[in-house]
Amino acid sequence: MKKDLILIVLVAVAAVALAQLLEPRGYAVRVACLVLLAACLGQCWNIMGGLANQISLGHAAFFGIGAYTSSVLQIRYGLSPWLGMPVGMLLAVVAALLLALPTMRLRGPYFALATLAFGEACRILATALTGITGGPQGISVPFVGNSWAMMQFRGAGNYLYLYTGLFVLVYAVFSWLSRGRNGYLLRAVRENEDAAEVAGVNTLKVKLTGAVISAALTAATGTLFAQFVFFLDPDSVFNASAISIRAALIAIVGGVGTLAGPLVGALIIVPLEELLTAWLSNSAAGIAPFLFGVALIAIVLLRPRGVVSVFAKRTGLPVRARALAPDGTLHAGLGASQAGGKP
Repeated sequence: MKKDLILIVLVAVAAVALAQLLEPRGYAVRVACLVLLAACLGQCWNIMGGLANQISLGHAAFFGIGAYTSSVLQIRYGLSPWLGMPVGMLLAVVAALLLALPTMRLRGPYFALATLAFGEACRILATALTGITGGPQGISVPFVGNSWAMMQFRGAGNYLYLYTGLFVLVYAVFSWLSRGRNGYLLRAVRENEDAAEVAGVNTLKVKLTGAVISAALTAATGTLFAQFVFFLDPDSVFNASAISIRAALIAIVGGVGTLAGPLVGALIIVPLEELLTAWLSNSAAGIAPFLFGVALIAIVLLRPRGVVSVFAKRTGLPVRARALAPDGTLHAGLGASQAGGKP
């Protein structure tokens, strides 16, 4: 717990220092905001995908619900996003329960496909509800000027403070959950769900707890994203590849089931993506996504337990990460210090 707190505090201090040192409207601050956003999104997915091995591909639904709820309440009723955010989190929890009750008995790829279908259904529904979501044309969040009350600023500098606060919240919740009783129960479900049930664990209740916490935090991330971009449409905030799969990828690259994994994954994926896009957008725009994909595949193949396993090997810390199995599921794996120093 102490190491978790040190990591969270160090990242928060570094982010605040960047907000003070960098140009508030500069590109570097914007990238820093995107890194924190990606780290939070990956950690939200990590609660279910990492602790309980419930590989969800439907987190875009909760992200979109949070983004649209706060934005619609602001546009129609002038409600502050600080008040719209908990409403979006509550709706995301309801959506998570509706999704979980019929699907929590599914396992492996069947659960993943069910969650993917749910996210796609939410995207189609949002496209059809033109009176609320603006349909395919989307909606624009009105800018009212620099205002902490409305989470709106002219430069990205103040957004860095907002994302730092979100980072502290999400990572503190993950640390509390993973170190507490529910965390151990989620790991029991991950290792062997049948054995956990035989031992008296209410696996459905445990998985529901993780699902609603993950959904609520994902919705909060969506709210802050909406105030950052000022424009929403179903194809962007309910996009499975841009949100759900990206969240899983961030955690897998960094190290599934670990506190630092999603942060490390975000620090790799976001800058790499930005650099490739900036360097190749004019001369070879089509090759940038290809090179990005190749780089990620190489990382996963070279470090199946995530990049955090490198730190475990060099420092001797017992970082517990998990590896991708040949069947595409996630298997528990020991950190390098616990596995004879092998990566």
